[in-house]
Amino acid sequence: MYLPIWLVVALLALLGTAIVWLGLILGGRNPLPFPDVGSRIFTAATPAAKAAIIELLAQYGVRERFQVNTTGVLRSIMWDGTIINCPDPEVTRRLGSPRASIGLVSPDPAQSAAQAAAFLTERGFDAEVVLDAEPDLPIAFVVTNAFTGTVLNFRKHVIHMPRPQPPVRDNPRV
Repeated sequence: MYLPIWLVVALLALLGTAIVWLGLILGGRNPLPFPDVGSRIFTAATPAAKAAIIELLAQYGVRERFQVNTTGVLRSIMWDGTIINCPDPEVTRRLGSPRASIGLVSPDPAQSAAQAAAFLTERGFDAEVVLDAEPDLPIAFVVTNAFTGTVLNFRKHVIHMPRPQPPVRDNPRV
């Protein structure tokens, strides 16, 4: 059976790409934005504390993938989807001083936040939707007494979020 050389080369390239991608996925470093299952976000006390936590996590194999810093938040996104951030005092105050957040993906973050707040209110909890905590990003927060020190946030899929700016490294060793 005759196979043209271009077909053999194309198949080998495709096979090689699939093997590399599989290796990256198995190593916890999926280069694609799929699947986007949301995130778990933890708050550092200061930029120096954030840098120390990023360095510590790297020692245990959880490395920084990229940064998405905005006017009100320094944010490092790790390869496993964990986010370590350091918000400025105004963002922290506006959200009731949370220490953590559960990030959920939604096509309409504001509507999903309103639905989540209504769900929690129907069950006897206080819940407030905050849409302007971080104006640079389309994120809707739900501040509720169903959690202690944690908020919910709803955001669009990562491919529909604004493109991150080049990072300003807060720790040159990372």
